[in-house]
Amino acid sequence: MRFTKPLLLFICLLIASVSGIKANEKTPSQAPEKEAFNPKELIFHHISDAYEWHITTIGETQISIPLIVIVYSQTTGLHTFISSEFHHGTQPYDGFKIAHEGENKGKVVEILPNGSEKRPLDISITKNVISLFISIILLLYIFLSISRRYSQNFARAPKGIQSWMEPLIIFIRDDVAKSAIGEKYAKYLPYLLTIFFFIFINNLLGLVPMFPGGANLTGNIAVTMVLALFTFTITTFSGSKDYWTHMINMPGVPWWLKLPIPLMPVLEIMGVFIKPLVLMIRLFANITAGHIVALGFYCLIFIFGQKNIFAGYGVSVVSILFTIFMALIELLVAFIQAYVFTLLSALYFGMALETHSEHK
Repeated sequence: MRFTKPLLLFICLLIASVSGIKANEKTPSQAPEKEAFNPKELIFHHISDAYEWHITTIGETQISIPLIVIVYSQTTGLHTFISSEFHHGTQPYDGFKIAHEGENKGKVVEILPNGSEKRPLDISITKNVISLFISIILLLYIFLSISRRYSQNFARAPKGIQSWMEPLIIFIRDDVAKSAIGEKYAKYLPYLLTIFFFIFINNLLGLVPMFPGGANLTGNIAVTMVLALFTFTITTFSGSKDYWTHMINMPGVPWWLKLPIPLMPVLEIMGVFIKPLVLMIRLFANITAGHIVALGFYCLIFIFGQKNIFAGYGVSVVSILFTIFMALIELLVAFIQAYVFTLLSALYFGMALETHSEHK
């Protein structure tokens, strides 16, 4: 198959970038004094992006997968190194460090000669980037294998992963694309299937608490913004003449809503930009909120455990039960959010393609 060699090369490069698993142990002289548990810091550490993929902490030993840091400084040029050189963010390396406070907290900053900090151009292979690559590989593997089975014998009954995916594909085709777009649905079906399965698979990976899961990719507003921009661009360029005419001229709207201030056209044009904005925020907020609630239940164990060890054990039973319940709810949310994003995108495409005769 023509995709096999590039895919294997990509997997090799990915393995090379994450193969150096480090376990750093602090010596007694380096160990900081024990601080009070900070739930806010723990929660935001887990839902934010990182330059290493943290696996677990055993005592003072942190086990993580170091990733590739690629930064460009205007004074010293391009720098490429492994994030383990930062020793989990405790030490600077080659004139760079991970900021622990300020507006660049958690990001790589350059240490200038006068002691100040400056954010360099950062194109590092972070945790979210690796999670993105993993989901792309999964999507390619799943759908290339399904495509191969269909090409070999289309009439054969589906089995294995094909039997799991076929109902979802038919559901998006018949109940989303056809019903929302109409007879021109086929042109937009590949995009709708792509965003549905991309969001769905990454939502599921975010629920897995260990590598290769655990990244909050669809809870990253930059990712949801790019997805919303794709929908916005396709909608804008698919708009028919009647779509733009109705938006600006709005036949049937009373004249006093158009003059002296064109209130309705202004609101309609604002809606063009508000729709993708809502898409972006809805997906980001729902996925991030689910992670925060689950982590909040975990934090209750340590908050009560600081007061009394028996209280910590007692609360742990309730916290774990609620966390399991939330995990089941999040499985449903993973599907619903992928479905809602896909459905709204299809509705926007259908509205843009609507002609005057269809509207009438």
